[in-house]
Amino acid sequence: MDLKQAIRDAFGNGVSVVRRTPVSGGDINRAYALELSNGGKVFMKANRKENAGLFTAEAEGLAAIASTGAIRSPRMIASGIDGSNSFLLLEHIESGPRSRTSSEELGVGLARMHMAETGGFVPGGKFGFTADNYIGSTVQFNTPAETWTEFFIQSRLMPQLRMASTYFDAGYRYRIDRFLDKVPSLLVEPDKPALLHGDLWAGNYMIDRDGQPWLIDPAVYVGHPEVDLAMTELFGGFDRAFYDAYRSEAGIDPGYKDRRDLYNLYQLLNHLNLFGGGYLQSVRSIINRYI
Repeated sequence: MDLKQAIRDAFGNGVSVVRRTPVSGGDINRAYALELSNGGKVFMKANRKENAGLFTAEAEGLAAIASTGAIRSPRMIASGIDGSNSFLLLEHIESGPRSRTSSEELGVGLARMHMAETGGFVPGGKFGFTADNYIGSTVQFNTPAETWTEFFIQSRLMPQLRMASTYFDAGYRYRIDRFLDKVPSLLVEPDKPALLHGDLWAGNYMIDRDGQPWLIDPAVYVGHPEVDLAMTELFGGFDRAFYDAYRSEAGIDPGYKDRRDLYNLYQLLNHLNLFGGGYLQSVRSIINRYI
């Protein structure tokens, strides 16, 4: 289905795109606000045709978040192929100012999402997801596992470390082996599995004109809720009101601070593999600290 047909199917035969305005902020996809002849507006992401799987995975992630009823995520309108490009059409959100109240709403919404039931998301296990998806443009493996420790080592750390192997000489690879041997003693199993956003930095949520938070650009899977909290601290952008609200709703284990950097190692390894050696020192620093 091409873009013209997708718009007609969603909004009626007489509706077309009258203006396409580029939107900044995307590292992987091109993004646009589309103004329609009926006065409406939709948000569109575009990429090369061969990368259509990115949009399939994103739509599945947004739908999973929405299904919890805990916090808003944009509704998918359509996806398809238009010439040499793939596209994803989403509900358009008018951005508004961030406030203490919106931060509190974000904290409460995330906590409630983390407390939602997850059984339908991981057939054949407790942790993982219905299908593999993406963290940025990197394939994110979601093979079901019965324990969080097994899942985090086998589906998070190991694939990234294998991709990053050229950054480490033989001596340092020995240190990595020692680190991996210690990881099971560093992790704890969650009280219950949680649906995670998976890539929760400040650029992946929005506040609308009514002050309500929305989660966008997910890399969802079922895991330990501390992973999302850790990501919020990696690049900043979340204030104390967010953490206080989350803590009041769901609690935060005091030992979380000891595990935070271990969870963020996955994100930093992915940045190393995507963007290059500027992240190597941060990766080595975390590995060295936990040996």
